[in-house]
Amino acid sequence: MAAQRGIVIGGGAFAGLALALALRQGLGAGLPIIVADPALATRPSGDPRATAIVAACRRLFEAIGVWDSVAAQAQPILDMVVTDSKLEDATRPVFLTFAGEVEPGEPFAHMVENRRLIDELVKRAEVEGIDLRATAVTTFAARPDGVSVTLGDGSIIEASLLVAADGARSKLRERAGIATHGWDYDQSGIVVTVGHERDHQGRAEEHFLPAGPFAILPLTGRRSSLVWTEKRSEAARIVKLPDDEFHGELEQRFGLHLGEVKALDKPRAFPLGYFVARSFIGERLALVGDAAHVIHPIAGQGLNMGLKDVAALAETIVDAARLGIDFGQADVMERYQRWRRFDTMAMGVATNSLNLLFSNKSTLLRSVRDIGLGLVDRLPPLKNVFIRQAAGLSGEIPRLLKGEAL
Repeated sequence: MAAQRGIVIGGGAFAGLALALALRQGLGAGLPIIVADPALATRPSGDPRATAIVAACRRLFEAIGVWDSVAAQAQPILDMVVTDSKLEDATRPVFLTFAGEVEPGEPFAHMVENRRLIDELVKRAEVEGIDLRATAVTTFAARPDGVSVTLGDGSIIEASLLVAADGARSKLRERAGIATHGWDYDQSGIVVTVGHERDHQGRAEEHFLPAGPFAILPLTGRRSSLVWTEKRSEAARIVKLPDDEFHGELEQRFGLHLGEVKALDKPRAFPLGYFVARSFIGERLALVGDAAHVIHPIAGQGLNMGLKDVAALAETIVDAARLGIDFGQADVMERYQRWRRFDTMAMGVATNSLNLLFSNKSTLLRSVRDIGLGLVDRLPPLKNVFIRQAAGLSGEIPRLLKGEAL
């Protein structure tokens, strides 16, 4: 039987903390699990963004004991409508609608404010005895039988596996010499929370405009989170506008269907791109989340893709450990890579294609896509397939995404 050392996770955001909790559940308290991230010193979290957590990932959070703590502040998405129009159009005809349940009583997604979920993940990790270090992984050296990990405070940890969960600009991926392929879009996503006079009734809206999608995602109360795509130069201009001028740009896109609308925080613009790591694994190393892949937010799947990585990697590690196999060795890590790489590539191609199809001013393409949306809207079985896909409930599903404990 292999002598198992601990696991070091570089990165303490959603993916890193969820993985730590899943591994603690599956491996027990005897194996050290260390999460290292300077951001762990900043609590409570001040992240103003919100995220759509699809049904499969909600089941994961339920399985690792976190969901009950955030459920009261989570807004179920009960309905979704898709429109396609030009910015100056007087009306926005609805081409596609989705009812929001994947199972009776189970919405296909919930909107959760990032700060609430991060804080609950940290609290749960502390309860479970996970070693949280508010410092970064600075260097590491892999050997056939393990990996030496050096932290920013000078401590050295001998581990069986290092996990890179340190985001799109992953230093760990770079130090491992793992290249990425992809491209930048000439687009930025403007993120802002807005308040409105009327209740959204749990409805999400995606308006496809020539510059890119304008998504209205419901939050608790009379609030919504916006993900608003523009050309980079235009996005930079918009976020710098005085409040009254920004309100004019906002109202033109949001409309008045929910009454008067106003920004509740400062809008921020994030450059958009697509890339995938050429390998999701290295010697005694696994990549998860944005360290492994970044996709366009047009389908709202970015964070959920990272949580699928977490579920697959945790199951791979736990299954190997229970068989007495060294879970950091190459063939075990290769199982994780096979499990996740095809799905990641397929989602990347899909989101890129959607962005090319919808983010343009072509009248011909607009006619084609509107016909396609209308056909899908009239075919309930096809809509159900799309809903299950969007909810993360298609393909080979890890146990955690089914809500099953490891």
